[in-house]
Amino acid sequence: MRIEPRDASGRRLARIEVDEHARPARVQVPGVTHDVYLRWDGALDDAASLRRCVLCGCSDVYVRKNFPQVTPFVIVLAFSGAAVALLGYSTNPVLYALLAALLAVDVLSLILSERQVVCYGCGAIYTRLRIARYLRPWDRTIAERIAKSPPELPTALAVHVEVPGTTPPPTSEPSAPTPPLDASPSQNEKVP
Repeated sequence: MRIEPRDASGRRLARIEVDEHARPARVQVPGVTHDVYLRWDGALDDAASLRRCVLCGCSDVYVRKNFPQVTPFVIVLAFSGAAVALLGYSTNPVLYALLAALLAVDVLSLILSERQVVCYGCGAIYTRLRIARYLRPWDRTIAERIAKSPPELPTALAVHVEVPGTTPPPTSEPSAPTPPLDASPSQNEKVP
């Protein structure tokens, strides 16, 4: 199984390869200072399909298809070629051959699309695993419910993330406390 965890701000972290049959208790995520502890209790059903997130323990997950990045370009080219052919601007057999090739690429991209399981709570993406038939696609009502009470992220993902090639933000020195904007001088202070 491949897990793509996200940090507290929603950025994807490095991919983790995990053997779901071995069920490791902790894994090291590149770019994260601490180990991440996986919650395997009740995460897999009897058929070894994922039914809850092993990172945050959220029981709400959904299935989506991950299409190759070339798919939108193929669709635009196919529609533009079909429009040219249907409007009669070109009746060249080469155009029809190109449309057939685009159709083959489009069908191939649909076949090669990968199904993924995504956690509503932490946004972790799971691939290369058995997906249960009872898992449903994304549902807005579930997403809104989870957004109101988000699950607790593992502390290694929620507290500190080191991104390679970046420097941590500079820490500012503590300054003198500033008075509130509506503060009025006390009776003992002299006002110039």
